[in-house]
Amino acid sequence: MTLRALSIGRLVLRPLMVSALVATGSVAAGEPPVPETVAPGAKLVEVYAADAFFEGPVWDRKGEKLYFTAFFGGEAPNQQILRLDGDGKAAVWLDKTEGVNGTWLSNEGRILGAQAYGHRVMSYEIGPDGPKDAKVLAQNGGWNQPNDICQTPSGNVYFTDPDFQNQKTSAVYLLKPDGSVHKVASDMPVPNGVITSLDGKVLYVSDSHEKHWRSYPIAEDGTVGEGGMFFDPETDRRDSPDGMSIDEQGNLYLSGRGGVWVASPEGKSLGLIAVPEFCSNVTFGGPKGRTLYLTCSKKVYALDMAVRGGPWK
Repeated sequence: MTLRALSIGRLVLRPLMVSALVATGSVAAGEPPVPETVAPGAKLVEVYAADAFFEGPVWDRKGEKLYFTAFFGGEAPNQQILRLDGDGKAAVWLDKTEGVNGTWLSNEGRILGAQAYGHRVMSYEIGPDGPKDAKVLAQNGGWNQPNDICQTPSGNVYFTDPDFQNQKTSAVYLLKPDGSVHKVASDMPVPNGVITSLDGKVLYVSDSHEKHWRSYPIAEDGTVGEGGMFFDPETDRRDSPDGMSIDEQGNLYLSGRGGVWVASPEGKSLGLIAVPEFCSNVTFGGPKGRTLYLTCSKKVYALDMAVRGGPWK
């Protein structure tokens, strides 16, 4: 199946800042080092490109395929979930998604999606030609636009609902396995990316307005304690922090501020994977979990890693 864009109504894309940083492997003097978690000599490899804004990468370990979301603007705006079927080849796995942005592979092997324009949290069973089953896990017309999503080993789901326009009603929510939804954080102007530590005891959230990352302790009932600064790199780059991933050692991969920053669980900088375009999100994948996929403005990259992703731990 070839890539296509179908009309669904008006699509509003946030302004993007395009990075002018050099690609991984050619760091100039004075720039942050390439993280040691990157395979020696590895460079960014473009695996797909199109006139779209790519987001929400997720690796299906059973089918060994990368899925990612695509936002098409122009005269026929549309949102889709694409499946990478080879270098430069992608199939439309789901059309007219109503703005599914961030995704996550659930504990049951389904794709969870934060649906911005439908104001829902979705769950899709992965089929060869599209979802075999689609479920609405939660919906609230009063939400701004659910943006990113993750799940803990216990089954709790966290998702962000940023107020990009006014920075007044943003929140992070907890969706419990029993279907109940609870607001757990509202102290950020624009919460965006979200993920938890491998043990599910720490919640990490990026703030696209304040341009940094925060962390929150997670209590046994899934609620979170008082948040604090987790990471604010020493760089003049002000690209908005966005999605994130985690490796088997618990290191965080944070998109924004010039590429993908790698930070230790304690918030220490381990270096920067410089990206020539705005990078929206990252995820680990590949048969052995040692490939980092980066979704960007108009491009998707792959990078060989020296560590595996968190799910392979």
